[in-house]
Amino acid sequence: MSNIQRLPQDTINRIAAGEVVERPASAVKELVENAIDAGATRIDIRADLGGLSRILIEDNGSGMGSDDLQLAIERHATSKLKPQADGTWDLLHIKTLGFRGEALPSMGSVARLDITSRLKDSSPLNIRVDGGVIAPLRPAAFGGEHGTRIELTDLFYATPARLKFMKSERAENMAIAEEVKRQAMAHENVGFALELDGKKQFKLHAESAGFEGRLKRLAALLGNDFSENALLIDQAREGVRLTGYAGLPTFSRGNAAHQYLFVNNRPVRDKLLAGALRAAYADFLARDRHPLAALFVEIDPQELDVNVHPAKTEVRFRDPNLVRGLIIGALKHALASAGHRAATTVAHQTISAFQPQVVQPLLGLNRPYNPISPAQIAAVRPYMAPYPSEPAPFAPTARVEAEPEPFYGDYQGVAEAYAPDLVTEVSAPAFAPTQAPTLEEAFPLGAARAQLHETYVIAQTADGLVIVDQHAAHERLVYEQMKLAMAEGHVQSQSLLIPEIVDLEREEVSRLMARQTDLQAMGLGIEAFGPTSVLVRDIPILLGDCDISGLVRDLVDDLTEHGELLALKERMAEICGDHACRHSIRSGRRLTADEMNALLRQMEATPHSGQCNHGRPTYVELKLKDIEKLFGRR
Repeated sequence: MSNIQRLPQDTINRIAAGEVVERPASAVKELVENAIDAGATRIDIRADLGGLSRILIEDNGSGMGSDDLQLAIERHATSKLKPQADGTWDLLHIKTLGFRGEALPSMGSVARLDITSRLKDSSPLNIRVDGGVIAPLRPAAFGGEHGTRIELTDLFYATPARLKFMKSERAENMAIAEEVKRQAMAHENVGFALELDGKKQFKLHAESAGFEGRLKRLAALLGNDFSENALLIDQAREGVRLTGYAGLPTFSRGNAAHQYLFVNNRPVRDKLLAGALRAAYADFLARDRHPLAALFVEIDPQELDVNVHPAKTEVRFRDPNLVRGLIIGALKHALASAGHRAATTVAHQTISAFQPQVVQPLLGLNRPYNPISPAQIAAVRPYMAPYPSEPAPFAPTARVEAEPEPFYGDYQGVAEAYAPDLVTEVSAPAFAPTQAPTLEEAFPLGAARAQLHETYVIAQTADGLVIVDQHAAHERLVYEQMKLAMAEGHVQSQSLLIPEIVDLEREEVSRLMARQTDLQAMGLGIEAFGPTSVLVRDIPILLGDCDISGLVRDLVDDLTEHGELLALKERMAEICGDHACRHSIRSGRRLTADEMNALLRQMEATPHSGQCNHGRPTYVELKLKDIEKLFGRR
């Protein structure tokens, strides 16, 4: 007797359901993708009790006739693949989102599936599948001229064991919303409406295809802050194109939840793409901060395998190094083009941190405020200067022409008397009337006016003011200078007194020696030492006393996996960052007016100067209109 048996069809479908429909959000994903492939320009999604009670999706796509309706619920029946002239089926040149032909029969095997569809100029039809049992085709009612309405109820009722693995209703609702959001980002020319437990989550109108429409769609889903602080990405290399938007480093988050990646408009969660995004921001963010981004990779379908995961959430590239290099290069180019620009949210957060309130007179800071009575005023009247009989006439012309007297001296005396630890003495040149009046208009970061706490430089711009953290700003300037020197091959190296031999595999030696020139430019001198060893003669001075053998092996791993010398670059970048931090202007150092203005000018001319090496902002800009709001002037 044979031990091998054929599984019943309903069991096969339930196994497939376990792969394709992991949770309600997976069902929503499959049904929305089918609607998009059917040419829908409007998709309405409703879900109740986390999608376990009901999922209803209605679209205005092309619809299905009687034959298609009956085939759609059969396993491995699909409209997404076409036979070729020789009778074979092309599984590589896939341009649609779904194509496996397992979703609908799988859903019908574990739930109650009700499909109503209508072709243009035809009568609507309905078919039902209840736990794998198919009901006869019948006439039905459908509101639109054409399209499909699919209702999925009692998900997993036929496989109750699966229900134990579902999360809370709130968690399942959040997963559905996230899935619909990703689909809406990928298809800005399709309108989406989402309703959960009877509550409208969002309604998105179809936007024009292209950058402008995509940014409007992203702003609608991620907020206007994203659109105000996002950099346009549009780069191509060897037939692969990368488009989308990436946030400024100072516009970051504490997790990677706001990173959206798409390949040929298919939402994916791919380690290669996520790793490339992280590597591009490595110079600008601390390890616990993550950039916001929505990136879209367009590639020839034949260079891509979308069938490596049943739910199609992962992809495999034929040339992963090409895609990775394109992402890193495009993002770094966009970040460099941003110059000293910092996120607008930095200013918003600063404004919101202020709590406008009535401030007591300076002399009464340490005692409770009591209104002065008329009797008290009468008692001190003899000692007060007499009021002028008439107010002095207002003469704006005379005041403008007169040379203004510097006011910082009197203020300094009051501050030192009552709050000596709050204000640093301001040197006269910072307020000198000889300061060029157009300086704040000529430069984005304006003209230095003061230094507070010997740490923060205050500059006046044409329409507001800028507060600069002198240490963080100079740290970035020093770091960028060191990076430029490294990029130009000006890396100083030191010869080892005793060269170190590192044993490797034969293929690893060949791979490493192929990049010998690149390594030499980075200060690492190596040469082949037999077929399975390399000899290290020089190392970059920056590395100091390092684990040479470990570094070489890390380099080999990087070349094998990514085709890049990441270990050496990242290690040197880390050391440069530490060096820049130690050798930049420290907090507590008093700067002259010329030094402060020189710092501002260098920031304007240096890429990435809007954030320090750890991703924190180097300056905050407050617009005059925002300051006026604080004082009730607006």
